[in-house]
Amino acid sequence: MRKLGLIGGMSWASTRDYYELINRGVQRKVSPGSSAPLLIESLDFATLRAIQEDAGWDHAAEVLSDSARRLADAGAGALLICANSMHKVYDRVAEAAGVPVLHIADCVGREMKAAGIKSAAIVGTRNVMTESFYRRRLVSHGVDLLPPDMEQVEKIDRIIYDELMVGKASREAERTMKTWITFKEREGAEAIVLACTELSMVVDVDANVLPVFDSTRAHCRAAVDWLTGDE
Repeated sequence: MRKLGLIGGMSWASTRDYYELINRGVQRKVSPGSSAPLLIESLDFATLRAIQEDAGWDHAAEVLSDSARRLADAGAGALLICANSMHKVYDRVAEAAGVPVLHIADCVGREMKAAGIKSAAIVGTRNVMTESFYRRRLVSHGVDLLPPDMEQVEKIDRIIYDELMVGKASREAERTMKTWITFKEREGAEAIVLACTELSMVVDVDANVLPVFDSTRAHCRAAVDWLTGDE
């Protein structure tokens, strides 16, 4: 198998899921005794969370680019950025890496296209739900996205940063997400894009009123395909 690098720690809870999902995928695809050749750099997310200003994003791009170079120098043949929101600086990180960086939204978009999904609602942090860097990537795969409801955007953003990223999953957060998904179904969405690597803590990906495309799982499936030479 090839060797894959993970830029993680954003948050540690989701990086744990990446490690497990990729290894379970390799076990299924290669052999029960196999494990994935991974290099992981876990960053201190306290210096990167909830960035609002351009200077903060410049700093994030530098931190992730440095991490990408270190992983590539250590032998990683491709990389994952293990956070949806940090894909805002994807282009700069990919340029610095010198090796392929698998974009999480492309992984989701390809799976939605294969499933014939034409209309969806996206849920994640504020910047993922409202800014073009993520939305246009999904649209390029033929998926129309419902416009964000800013009141709900702020509520979901708080749940992600104040609860999920510190490993807390409350019943209230579960109810909030279930209600949001129900509203999106009534608004005409055919599916939900779970564009936050922590949201599966409070959203049942496999049993909901709409199909849920979990970005973490899609990213990990693409990682397994790359590791085994199928991508």
